[in-house]
Amino acid sequence: MKKLIFIYLVVGALVYSSCADDLNQYPAIEETSQSVYSNPDNYISVLAKCYGSMVLEGQQKWGDNADLSIRRNEDYMRTYFNLQEAGTDEIGATWLEGDKFAGITYLTWDNDDDWVFDMYYHCYYSISLCNEFLKNSTDAKISSFTAKQQEEIRTYRAEARFLRALFYFHAMDLFHDIPFADESSIGSSSIPEKYSASQIFSFVTNELKDCSTGMLDTNNCEYGHAPRAAAWMLLARLYLNAESYGVSAKYDSCMIFSQKVIDEGYVLESDYSKLFNADNDKRVGKGHEIIFPLVVDHVSTVASGTTTYLICGEVDTDYGPSADTVGCASAWSMFRVRGEFSELFNSQADDRNMLYTDGQSQYMDNGVTDRSGGYFALKWTNINDAGEIASNTIDDGVDTDFPMFRLADAYLMYAESAARTNTNLGTALTYVNNLRSKRNAKLVNEDDLTATVDGIEFKFFLDERAREFYLEAVRRTDLVRFGCFTSDKYLWQWKGGVVEGKAVENDRNTYSIPLADQSANPNLK
Repeated sequence: MKKLIFIYLVVGALVYSSCADDLNQYPAIEETSQSVYSNPDNYISVLAKCYGSMVLEGQQKWGDNADLSIRRNEDYMRTYFNLQEAGTDEIGATWLEGDKFAGITYLTWDNDDDWVFDMYYHCYYSISLCNEFLKNSTDAKISSFTAKQQEEIRTYRAEARFLRALFYFHAMDLFHDIPFADESSIGSSSIPEKYSASQIFSFVTNELKDCSTGMLDTNNCEYGHAPRAAAWMLLARLYLNAESYGVSAKYDSCMIFSQKVIDEGYVLESDYSKLFNADNDKRVGKGHEIIFPLVVDHVSTVASGTTTYLICGEVDTDYGPSADTVGCASAWSMFRVRGEFSELFNSQADDRNMLYTDGQSQYMDNGVTDRSGGYFALKWTNINDAGEIASNTIDDGVDTDFPMFRLADAYLMYAESAARTNTNLGTALTYVNNLRSKRNAKLVNEDDLTATVDGIEFKFFLDERAREFYLEAVRRTDLVRFGCFTSDKYLWQWKGGVVEGKAVENDRNTYSIPLADQSANPNLK
């Protein structure tokens, strides 16, 4: 069932110096590119490398034989999670000094921050893998294969275009104005041009509309591959956040593509906790909630990031519940949730409230590193439906996949866009209350959707998205959209490095392109 990731290890390691070179070369491989792509059976293996670049650090278990020479040597999704969550109201990272989290936690990073550096190069490494695949999967390149093989590779090509669009979206969302190169740049001596966020937005939206026509529907998509609904979900997310990227509001387009996802046949999960357990691969596809997961397997994708990080990191060696409560053999004591986030549940019934409070202070009055402050979120587990621990996390990591996109997001994106445009509010309310009903939360009315609360317009959606998607690496993007990430419209403890929280410079809405790449590429000046 997890075939795609089982055959990941074909393409070898690549060590980077700067993205001025990264985007213009083939990855170094164990065979020549010509020999790899002469065999149609190898295309799925190289495509698996493109997928696997999000969850694996290297060619061997626990990131040995690393793909990238970077600072923290953690995988793409662990790095992305930290940049999306550690500086927000959702988590307080424990090891500020040892793991160098202070910059992103306090929103004080510089252009040589380790985590920012690593994320930038992760994005461009993954983009280069997709570019290399696309250069070698043109109709001309595959013309000697059988008709069936060509059809299959064209589907893979559409998936590779989707993945490249996803990586460019992450880079644009985090850094805004960034270098751009596609498969035509491979082998060129030219330096990648700098594209504005609005130019990247245009490229990505056009790519997704086009490639989605070649991707499979949910009925025919093998597990681990992205179906066409994943492209629609990414389009909806782009349109929802369009104004953040210097583009005019696109809420009508967000509603169109959210509705396309809703009409595809996915169904909300009635047990929220099962979306994040070791059997969550059973919650994927038509009739289920998860649209596109990143596959994490305790046999074939053993790494210290993605869901291994989330599960082992959410429990503590000295505080809170024992590690086996979430199915891990040892706790990493990585993070707790901040008091402002836990307050969003307001002591009301809600299945999404999976916070462990015993013995903990709600707020981090004594600092982010004080592990007795902040509740523990036991959302992610390495326990299967039968209540059994799925793997030994010390030896093999976890067996829980990461839901990159799920139906609940389509509901909330549609509803927020409807509220912001004052259109189809009846449908929006139906979607919101269908979701809240599944989560055993109190139903709301139209006024709740459109109200301005504490000076924040449509604040219901900022809060509801926190309740639904906490620890899923979307919070920073949401806070930026609502104008709350850097401003004093919404403060949380230790924002800006002070206990009561404070506003920071507006340019902190994006991260800084690493100094090394600014020096290497004069187009970034």
